[in-house]
Amino acid sequence: MNARHEWARALKKRWPSIRRWLLGGFLLLVAVLVVMQAREVRWDRVFRAMASYRSSTLLEAAALAAVGHLAYSCFDLLARPFGRREPSAGRIMTVTFVSYAFNLNLGSFIGGAGFRYRLYSKLGVDSAAVTRVLALSLVTNWLGYLWLAGALFTIGTLRLPENWKLGSSALHGIGIALLVVAAGYVVLCARARRRSWTFKGHGIELPGLRVALLQSALAMTSWAAMGGVIYVLLPGGDLDYPLVLTVLLLGSIASAFTHIPAGLGVIEAIFITLLGTQESRPELLGALVTYRAIYYLIPLLIAAIVYAGLEAGWRRSRRVPASSGS
Repeated sequence: MNARHEWARALKKRWPSIRRWLLGGFLLLVAVLVVMQAREVRWDRVFRAMASYRSSTLLEAAALAAVGHLAYSCFDLLARPFGRREPSAGRIMTVTFVSYAFNLNLGSFIGGAGFRYRLYSKLGVDSAAVTRVLALSLVTNWLGYLWLAGALFTIGTLRLPENWKLGSSALHGIGIALLVVAAGYVVLCARARRRSWTFKGHGIELPGLRVALLQSALAMTSWAAMGGVIYVLLPGGDLDYPLVLTVLLLGSIASAFTHIPAGLGVIEAIFITLLGTQESRPELLGALVTYRAIYYLIPLLIAAIVYAGLEAGWRRSRRVPASSGS
């Protein structure tokens, strides 16, 4: 018993140093992951593709990307109240933006979950509340997917190749099923009598109808803006926007199943397979490379700078009381 107390006292004494080392290790891991992701990109192709566009086209694509990221950054606002120490709306949106940018490029474990737990904990939000926020954000994102994919798959904007195991009629049936699930969730939010459950020690609360409708609107806006970026970057205007968005939604679910960060190569393969005969392959690949630069890489760079600034601000705030008390 005494040995345990001695060990606890020693750990408490050394904890500030251990915490600094852990933080340094975490920041180093983030830097390594960002560099690894950047090395996977053929920057010569990015610059060549972007140089071929008019500035007005790039600005339009950048504006749509900003709309998509802004819509996603509002997801966590729907989880309010957070608890006893609720951050401001601006802080919540900043955390969501940083998490989303890293999520897109490095995967949901690091971005969607890791950064939320790290940043919200620094803002005084307990882990149980962060878990609820993360769960609601995931539901929001895929609810928008269900609505859009369900509608587009159902009306048949895309005819799949004959050699695919999944035929167009099956895709139509999947679309109907997706719409049923999305509508069922909204109806459940509107009419369910029991609104809270406990699962593995975590409380789950069903939002109301207003929140469910906001979830649908925000997530559909985020997905639609993502497809809009690719659409405006495709030259010639030979492809319809609903068709481009349909292919993006198919590619996104395929990349989610493969667990490849950023769906690198998966989304491109889906686009080339389904649209390569309707659009010149070099032009299509150029549009997709530019899309990744605008929607994935530039926000990642901004998020990395914002995150570094937040960490630096928190370190300064810890030093100020210590220096004032000495």
